[in-house]
Amino acid sequence: MASSKPILCGPCHKGEVTTKADIWCYNCDEGLCSTCLSHHKRFKATCDHKTIDIKSYKPSIQAIKTECDKHGQQLNLYCPGHLMPCCDECISTSHLKCTGIKSLAGVLDKIKIEKSKKIVETDISSLINVLNKLISNKSENIKTGENQCVSIKNSITEIRQKINKHLDHLEKKLCKEIDSIWNQEKSKATDFISEIDRKTKNLKKMKDQLQTATTNISKLQSFLGVHQIEQQVHQCQRYVEDLENDGRTKEVEMNMKQTDEVKKIISQLGTLASLGEVMVVETDVSMKKETSVRRKAQVPLHEQSNINNMTMNIETKIDINMERVISDMICLMDGRVVVVEDEGTVNLFTSDGKLQKKQPIPGGAHSITEINQNTIAITYPWKKAIKIFNLENETVTKFITLDKQCYGLSSSNNSLAVGLGIDEIRIIDLEGNTLKSIPVPCVSYLEYLVYCNDRVFYSDYGSKAVYCYDGSGKQIWQYKQDLEAPTGLWTNNFGYIYVVDQGSNSIIVISKDGQQSKVLIHEKDGLNNPRCICFKHNESSGFICHYRCYYLAKFNLSYG
Repeated sequence: MASSKPILCGPCHKGEVTTKADIWCYNCDEGLCSTCLSHHKRFKATCDHKTIDIKSYKPSIQAIKTECDKHGQQLNLYCPGHLMPCCDECISTSHLKCTGIKSLAGVLDKIKIEKSKKIVETDISSLINVLNKLISNKSENIKTGENQCVSIKNSITEIRQKINKHLDHLEKKLCKEIDSIWNQEKSKATDFISEIDRKTKNLKKMKDQLQTATTNISKLQSFLGVHQIEQQVHQCQRYVEDLENDGRTKEVEMNMKQTDEVKKIISQLGTLASLGEVMVVETDVSMKKETSVRRKAQVPLHEQSNINNMTMNIETKIDINMERVISDMICLMDGRVVVVEDEGTVNLFTSDGKLQKKQPIPGGAHSITEINQNTIAITYPWKKAIKIFNLENETVTKFITLDKQCYGLSSSNNSLAVGLGIDEIRIIDLEGNTLKSIPVPCVSYLEYLVYCNDRVFYSDYGSKAVYCYDGSGKQIWQYKQDLEAPTGLWTNNFGYIYVVDQGSNSIIVISKDGQQSKVLIHEKDGLNNPRCICFKHNESSGFICHYRCYYLAKFNLSYG
């Protein structure tokens, strides 16, 4: 037995009688004493259940539920379009437009659990290999960087020996700069290694759980167990795929460019401004991996869907009647919704749209973004500042001052993209240090922007357009079709841009290359004066907020 605690007979225990179980029934998922077993075998509904001697029974490490998490009903149907088990309530609410709904029992008759298990196990091993390789490369890069730092410092010393005491100050200044820059790069590399290591440990844990998910349990439980682990593997798989566009995977190299003054004007030390320039050279790393799981119709992989097949439906409108102009809105990871009123009040709603808290914040808050769970950041244009808040204890953890009025705000990979005035989007770290500056043309203020996969998207209602820029500051595309006064934006890891066009009372989706688009909701669908849109974390539903906070419209997005 996996535990010294005896397993009790389920039917006896319900009758408030404590009897040790002699048999375990996988179908009933409970123990049976010899008396209850005799009744169990007589009933037509239970006579063919799979049972095992209690001494041979080993409980699974993680309980596998056969009921729907959302509705609590038995999972008895299967949607081939979304590749997921469903209950009756799921079909009537989330799968109304899906075709080919099948009986879960019929699917079980055809599925090969062992084959699915091997496929998932192969994917876990492949992902672990990719992440281990990244750790190895990054660790080796740190060692190389250390040697390069030593080499650079030696070069500085050799140069210093050729000139007089005037260079003492410049030598110390440059050494300090080298240490500062390398410490930043080393810190980022070390943090990245720790993040990958956590992912690797989770994958190993999934691999261990996978073994118990098919041992001594019913076929339904085995299927659901493998399915649940497979979903987790897909999340990690998307994480690894996203690393291809993640700048943290790039190799860094410490170099120094020797100035011409050092070579030519040793005698004129008064004009010598610096001994050299420390540079970090980033080199792309190949992310070769082999994974076998490819689900052709799974909802999270909606980049595979044709944009023309997307449909958006407003499920309900929730009257909130605040009658204040709103400036921004986000969905937190825990499902709650935050709406920022233009004068600075922050409103917190539950995941079903009920007002939970109203918090006035002096200083004219404008835009909001979530950095991680329990941590948000808000811009204050008139204070030229960004405040970072801890939601759990409601405290300000960081106050970042800027040199211009700041409006739109978005976060990605522990950095912030902030719209400054009307002509600059600045990428900064969480300490306020500038990582890069992107000059942009804009007629109105940079109030709405999103930052994802090293790309920045912003809307400009003055020029009636949405723009896309890469991290180097190059404009990738601009979109003007169907737009009259674009405001709120939202995007996902697959590149689709969802635009609120307040001028035409519509929601428009744009492909990641800016070449395709579709109007998802019109004014005739009940949309009036929309301002902002946000999606729930890893879901195809979310909220649209009215310009003056008259309502929150809860929507659902379908991919065909």
